[in-house]
Amino acid sequence: MNDSNPSPLIQQGHQASPQVLSDTDHRTTTQVIHNSTIETPSSAEMLSGYESYERGTALKNVGLFKQAAEHFEAAAQDPPYMLKGLAQMGLCLKRTGKQDEAVMAFRRALQVPAASSKERVQILYLLGRTLESLGRIPESLETYRWLRREAPQYRDVAARIESLSTRRIYTNNR
Repeated sequence: MNDSNPSPLIQQGHQASPQVLSDTDHRTTTQVIHNSTIETPSSAEMLSGYESYERGTALKNVGLFKQAAEHFEAAAQDPPYMLKGLAQMGLCLKRTGKQDEAVMAFRRALQVPAASSKERVQILYLLGRTLESLGRIPESLETYRWLRREAPQYRDVAARIESLSTRRIYTNNR
């Protein structure tokens, strides 16, 4: 039995010894017993940025994108996790079909001053792909062109610019 995870103890109806649980696990166990369900605490803001980010990652890894997005949003309130939280929130929102909200999350992530050039490039690509999937061709072209200035050889950006430019010209000439 895993001593750091109180869920099996609660599922089996056993009383967990407080000495076996960390403070975080004890709070979670108390929350679970109080709510009579086995879930993560409903208010992600109670957690630190690190804890919210880690829970968001775990939820994302098992396909619970909506719940993961909530934890990533909470993580983004903590400055050291702002960039990663917003980027991961954008990915989760995109997976749940909320592309417009994903665009906003990616744009917020690009405004984080601590972002490295490499991180900016990755987020620009995600933003461009999301805008493209929404059919927002002028915005996606602008994003890809900005990305090309930052990293000329990044992935398939040159081909995407060419394809979207051709599509845009074709559409305008109809």
